[in-house]
Formats: sequence, structure tokens, C-alpha cells
Amino acid sequence: MKQAVRIQTSVLNAMEKKALVAMAKRTPKCISSDHMTFLGFIGAVVIATGYILSDRNINFLWLASAGLFINWIGDSMDGTLARVRKEERPVYGFFVDHMMDGINETIMLVGIGLSSLVDFRLAMMVLVFYLLLSIYVYISTYLKAEFKLTFAKMGPTELRFIVLCINTLFIYCKPLREFSLAINFRDTLYTLHALDMAALIISALLALLFLVNFVHDAIDYAKKEALARGSSTHAQTTA
Repeated sequence: MKQAVRIQTSVLNAMEKKALVAMAKRTPKCISSDHMTFLGFIGAVVIATGYILSDRNINFLWLASAGLFINWIGDSMDGTLARVRKEERPVYGFFVDHMMDGINETIMLVGIGLSSLVDFRLAMMVLVFYLLLSIYVYISTYLKAEFKLTFAKMGPTELRFIVLCINTLFIYCKPLREFSLAINFRDTLYTLHALDMAALIISALLALLFLVNFVHDAIDYAKKEALARGSSTHAQTTA
């Protein structure tokens, strides 16, 4: 299996990479990449639990924020630890890491949708477009040997930071929690809260990123295959 080139140009990438390498060098040998992958899963469960319990007390969003930190450590350190120790397992690592990414995102967004902060349907919409974009990344990794981790200078770490800021705002800003907007669509009245609107915006951005990259690459592949067919036909004719 050809090692894919990692494309990561996010805003926090340089600073994050230095911090992760420093942490990996100080990690005890008894802790492996698999342990870090499992820690990322625990973080996802903590995030979901924090959001669900926020219906009882908004301060449980601190638990969700702690889960974001735990998930970041586990998700970011598993691969870093393997690279620093020169113990890479390209096939196993790629398979397990990204299967767990899908599982973790599902757990987190289901948990968010089960809280009263976000309509479950909108949380599932975010999940669908996130998974579609993930599928695009994995197919591109196979076809182009490029593993794209960043879109529009944004990666998983930046998204976690944004969610952390939103959680903090919701804890301290009661008017934001109480905000609602009534919309009449096809004779049905829908009430959107602040995080519902955020979910709609995130869904729209993920959908746009997916469509733009999908169309761009489809056109590019079509051109390349047309050129390849033309070259093959020319070679056969001259022969």
C-alpha cells in the first residue's frame, strides 16, 4: 500500500504539531497508539454524556468540553505516537483510526441530538454531510495518494475549539440559550434555537465543501481519462 501524503494546512497545525510531538516523546512506553485510539472513543462518549445531561443542568456542558479535550488527545496522539516511535502500521492504522473516527462522530452527534440544545434531525444532517466528506477524503486517499485533513484552513482541531467556545458561551449567556426563531415552512411552524441555526450553517458548509470537491475531482478524473484514451488510440494508430 502506497503511503499517502498528508495535506494539513489548518490554522493551528504548526503549533499543534509541535505540542503533539513533545507530548509523544514524554509518553510512557507502556501507553500505545491503540490506547490513544481508545481514549479518543472515551472522549466521544464523555462529549455525548455531557450534552445529554445538560438538559438537567447547563453546567454539564463543562463535561462535554472536557470530552472534547480527551477526544483531541486520543485522536491526535495515536498517529503521532506511532510516527515519533517509528512504529507506523499504515494499513492497520488507517483502517482502525478512521473507522473509529466514524464511530466517534456518530456517538457525539447522536448525543448532541438527544439533548434539547439541538433538534435531532439537524444533528443527523450534520452527521450525514460529515460522513459524506469523510468518504470523499478516503476515496481520494486511495485514488490520489493524498490524505486531505484540512478544508478552508479548518481541520478537526479548529472545529473542536469552536465547539468549546460555543459551549462556554451557552453556559454563561442565558439570552443565547433562550434565543428562538419561529419559521413557517409549508404551513408548518418550526422553532429554531441558537444551536439549531449553528447546525444548519455547519451542514450547509459541509455540503458545499463536499459538492465543490466532488465536482472538481470528477471533472479532473474525466479529463485525465479522456487524455489517457486519446494517447492510447494515437499509439495504436501509429503502430
